Amino acid sequence: MPDTDMAELSSSEYALFASVARIRRVYAGESLFRRGDLGTTMYVIASGLVELDFGEDLVSKSLGPREFFGELGLLIGDHARSADASAITDGELLELRHEEFERLVERSPELISHFLRRAIMRVVLNEQGLIRRLRRRNQDLQAALDSLRATTHQLSQTEALIRSDELTGLHNRRGLVQHLQERQRNHATTGLGLLLVDCDRFKHVNDEHGHLVGDRVLQGVANILRSVAGPGDLACRLGGDEFCLLVKADTRDEVMRYADFVVGTAQGLMQMSQATPLICSLSLGACLVDLDGEWNDWYARADAALYRAKRLGGNRVEWQDDTPAPA
Repeated sequence: MPDTDMAELSSSEYALFASVARIRRVYAGESLFRRGDLGTTMYVIASGLVELDFGEDLVSKSLGPREFFGELGLLIGDHARSADASAITDGELLELRHEEFERLVERSPELISHFLRRAIMRVVLNEQGLIRRLRRRNQDLQAALDSLRATTHQLSQTEALIRSDELTGLHNRRGLVQHLQERQRNHATTGLGLLLVDCDRFKHVNDEHGHLVGDRVLQGVANILRSVAGPGDLACRLGGDEFCLLVKADTRDEVMRYADFVVGTAQGLMQMSQATPLICSLSLGACLVDLDGEWNDWYARADAALYRAKRLGGNRVEWQDDTPAPA
């Protein structure tokens, strides 16, 4: 039997209820009870409209003449209301408390018995409907969460691609900028060293062996930088055959240990007999980073040292102090 039929009294039931009930005048917007209130009164609408708001994005109900609500408060006693009840329009209600209900039982036990069976069935169906709605809502919420996780994963992958160099997998310039911005936001105070790395005679590798071999050489350089970079360090391909490595360091000696390792590893790989080159010699410019300065200032110092290393024949490291040496 539909819930709307169960909520409406028959003509004989309404006449019986009206014979003992108290009449209450209500006005549009008036609150009858709030969700969670303890109640012992049942209501029958004589005229007007009443809204039951169950909250938590559940569907509200609008009740009209001869429909009843609040029966659990009457049948159970001190029952916590499951909805907010308020008058939509001016109207009248029949109020029934325990003493009025006892009189109903005395007057027509058979009719009241039929009403009680219907009222209990209505409660059961309402609870089952609520459970179904909550289950559907949970399923919808789970689907939304799954979609959100998938979207977040896609965004993370996209962000990783945006800040990564496609050929080598190292950070690109965008990734470098984001790394530096993150350090500034976190007010990082650990010292940094900067290594600018450039491939010696890389154009000759491309011209002599082709761009696929050239790409493998760049990947070899990237592997060296990746192997030496520790937690918090950053290896980056700036473009072409130019790389950089930001390392945690407070002294020149610490930075130079990184630089010597990079140059020495490339030299060792070059000594391996190969028909086509896997690596080329490297020139490095190194400096300490002034945390109060800007990237362009750090780059200028390291670049001055790198230019000097290239001019001296490459395959070496040159150090640059705070003031760039003249070219």
